[in-house]
Amino acid sequence: QVRLVESGGDSKQPGGSLRLSCETSGVPRSYYSMAWFRQSPGKDREGVAAISPRGTGKYYSESVKGRFAISQENNMLYLQMNSLKPEDTAIYFCAVRVGIGSMLAPSAYTYWGQGTQVTVSS
Repeated sequence: QVRLVESGGDSKQPGGSLRLSCETSGVPRSYYSMAWFRQSPGKDREGVAAISPRGTGKYYSESVKGRFAISQENNMLYLQMNSLKPEDTAIYFCAVRVGIGSMLAPSAYTYWGQGTQVTVSS
């Protein structure tokens, strides 16, 4: 049974930093990628960053490129968020892809965590 548990969400001022964590368990060895998504009220879920197994490839949305960094170590997935902006405010989810599909497309991901809230406001 795959289980994903996010943590680290918080309220920050613009320009601040935050690191999100996702503890994973039961992920099949043959998974294709892990990723972070976010969703704010009234908006579609958006792919933020994705990483291939063993970190061989990392992918970012244009909105976070240069500010966010995805990494993984053992059973943990991380998202380092720097230079935070108010538009980064959202619920952040980690997810696992086990089939073919786009690295940052929500529809390609099968397993999801429950999400953690990030609020950026002055």
